[in-house]
Amino acid sequence: MSAIQKNVESASEAYSSLFTQGHLALPPAKKYLVLTCMDARIDPAQAFGIDLGDAHVIRNAGASAHDALRSIIISEQLLGTREIVLVKHTGCGMLTFTNEDAYGLVEKNLGSDALAELKSRQPDFLPFSDLEGAVKKDVQYLSDSKLVPNDITISGWIYQVETGKTVRVA
Repeated sequence: MSAIQKNVESASEAYSSLFTQGHLALPPAKKYLVLTCMDARIDPAQAFGIDLGDAHVIRNAGASAHDALRSIIISEQLLGTREIVLVKHTGCGMLTFTNEDAYGLVEKNLGSDALAELKSRQPDFLPFSDLEGAVKKDVQYLSDSKLVPNDITISGWIYQVETGKTVRVA
């Protein structure tokens, strides 16, 4: 067992020994979802004031609305959420590369067979060069989508990893 696996096991033992929230309902109590980045420097519960059971938290590279759409639809249509809070952040890795860079790294690190598979799948890694612009673009993408009802409230924010502050930009 790896050190990480041992940590998960011991943390689970400690957490479950004091756990008293098993009664919480499946739908989020406050009927909203937060879409944020998978960056390890972001603690959504602490940074955005989310108590257990309050909200869905969707995380992916760059807080991409395109990547999260499947989960957003499930959250809204099956579990009743009525608001989306989209939060990207300063110092995001998605600001540091292009699709071409990502394809090149796959070839360099994993070889030509992996590159061929990647090319056959044709993913867009969805990098961006303008943080505030990317927030506004994703908010607009969700607002324009027929898959997100018009009465869903959508806002866009930037979390500052340097200060812990979150600022609304859309």
